[in-house]
Amino acid sequence: MTGARAAGAASHALGEWHQINWYAVHRNVRRLQARIVQATKAGRWGKVQALQHLLTHSFRGRALAIKRVTENHGNRTPGVDGETWPTPTKKAAALCALRRRGYRPRPWRRVYIPKSNGKKRPLGIPTMHDRAMQARFLLALDPIAETTADLHSYGFRTGRSTADAIGQGYLILHKPHAPAWILEGDIKACFDQISHEWLLTQVPMDKGMLDKWLKAGYMEQNVLYPTASGTPQGGIVSPVLANLALDGLERCLQRAYPKTGRGRHAKINLVRYADDFIITGASQALLANEVRPLAEQFLRERGLALSPEKTSITHIADGFDFLGHTIRKYQGYLRITPAKQSVHTFLTKVRQLIRHHTSTPAGALIHLLNPILRGWALYYRHESSGPTFRAVDRAVFDALRHWTTRRHRHKSAQWIARKYFRPYAGRQSVFSGEVDGKRQYLFYTTQLRFKRHVKIKKEANPYDPAWELYFEKRLGAKLAEQCHGRQGLLQLWKEQNGRCPVCQDMITEVTGWHNHHIIWRSLGGTDRLGNRVLLHPNCHHQVHRQRLTVTKPRPVRGDREA
Repeated sequence: MTGARAAGAASHALGEWHQINWYAVHRNVRRLQARIVQATKAGRWGKVQALQHLLTHSFRGRALAIKRVTENHGNRTPGVDGETWPTPTKKAAALCALRRRGYRPRPWRRVYIPKSNGKKRPLGIPTMHDRAMQARFLLALDPIAETTADLHSYGFRTGRSTADAIGQGYLILHKPHAPAWILEGDIKACFDQISHEWLLTQVPMDKGMLDKWLKAGYMEQNVLYPTASGTPQGGIVSPVLANLALDGLERCLQRAYPKTGRGRHAKINLVRYADDFIITGASQALLANEVRPLAEQFLRERGLALSPEKTSITHIADGFDFLGHTIRKYQGYLRITPAKQSVHTFLTKVRQLIRHHTSTPAGALIHLLNPILRGWALYYRHESSGPTFRAVDRAVFDALRHWTTRRHRHKSAQWIARKYFRPYAGRQSVFSGEVDGKRQYLFYTTQLRFKRHVKIKKEANPYDPAWELYFEKRLGAKLAEQCHGRQGLLQLWKEQNGRCPVCQDMITEVTGWHNHHIIWRSLGGTDRLGNRVLLHPNCHHQVHRQRLTVTKPRPVRGDREA
C-alpha cells in the first residue's frame, strides 16, 4: 500500500488523537456529503435531514470538525474563555466533549479590524468549542448551500475566487453589444443585519443549534451585549449563512427579466462576491426604476438594505471599481486594471514595512517583501496590469534606494550600488542581500506576465463526485501558479497526484502542507526530492508520533494528471 501504514480504527473512547484513521474519516464524510447533494438535487428534503443527522452525530464528523478548527489560520486565537487546543491531548478531550446534549454556546469575543476607508469592521471570535460545533454542522450544511447557490455567486465558496467574479464581469461586458449601465450594489452591514427569523425559517439545518448561535451575544470590554439580528463575522458558519440569505437574487432577476422574449433586451446580469455585487442593464432608467427596487425588496425580506453611499449607477465608459479592480470601456475595448485605491493601499503597506525595518539586513528584508509583492502581482496578473506593475516596481525601487541612503549616510552612491543593486535576470540593477551566505534578489511584479484566468464553470459543485476531476485539475493549475520559483514543491505535489499519502485527501493552500523526510534527517536523510513527500500538518504529526513508514507514491499507468 502506497503511503503510511494503517493508523488504526477510530475509537469512540478518549484515546490518542493520532490513532484516528483519517483516510476512513475523510472517505466517510465525503460519501455522506455526496449523498446530501444528490438528495438536494432531487428535492428529497426528508432524506437530506436524515443524512445531515447521520453526519453531524457521527464520530468521524466530530473528528473532522476538530481537525479543521485546529489547523486553520485562527487556531491560536482564543475566544472569551482564553482556550486553544494545540496538543493532541486537548484535541482528544475536545472530541469527547463535543456533544449536542446540554450544549450552550459562549458569547463571541468582539474585536475590530481597520477597513480601507478608515472605519473599523467588527469581528466576533467564538471559543474553540463553539468553532468546532459550528464546523461539525457546517459539514452537513455546505453541500446544500453549494447545490442551491446562485450560479454567479463567487464569495466564500470552495474553488471560487475574486478572479472568477472579475472573469464573469469580463464575459458580460466585453462584447460590442454588451450592456452599458451598471448598478454597483453594496449591502449595508450585511453580517450584522440579517434577520434571525428569516434564517431560522429558511436555512436547512438544525434549528435549535442555529438559534443558540444567533442569540449567543458578544463580549466587549467585559460587558455582554445581546444579538437581536445578524451573524457576526469571524464564525466558521457565518459566511455560509450570509450566502444562503443572498442566494436567490439572481433567480429573482431571471424571473423578472428572462433571457428569452422581451426580457433579453433588458440585458440584466448579476455578478456577486459575498455582499458586493453588480447588476448590468440596458439603460439607466431600467436599473434605477425597476431593478433597484426589485433588489431592495428582495433584501428587505431578509432584514437587509443597500448602502446609499456605496450604491450607484454608472456608465461603462466612466468605469467603476469592483473587488479592487477598475472596469472601464475605452472606444469599445474593455480594460480591467488595478484600482487606484488598491495600488495606494498596497504601496503604503510596503513603504511602512521598509521604514519599520531600518536596521534589518537586506536579505531578511527581501525575505519579508517578496511574498507580499508576489501575492499582490498574482492577484492582478490576469488583467491589463502592465503599466501599473511598472509603476509599482519603480515606487518600491525608490523606497529601497531611500532605505539604503538613510542606512549609509556617509557612503557614496557608487558604494551603495555595488553593495545592494546588482545585475540579475536581465535587469541592470536589482536590490539584493545575503541570507545564510546565499544571495537573495528582490521580486519584481513585472516578472509575472499577463495570463488570462480561466473562469470556473458555473455549475461546478465541489461536493458532487462528477466534478471531482475538474476541481483537481483547477487545483493543480492554481498551485503551479503559486509555486512560481518553487518547482521542487510542485514536482512533489504532482508525484502524489495532489493527495496526502496518509489520509488520501487533497493537499491545498487551505489545508496546508509539511515536507516530510522519508529517511529522517536525524538518521542521515537528505533534502533531495527523492527523500521527501508532502503531508498534511496533522498527518505529519501523526507519522512522527507513531513512527509510521511513509513511502513514495508509485506511478500508475493511466493516472490522471492533477
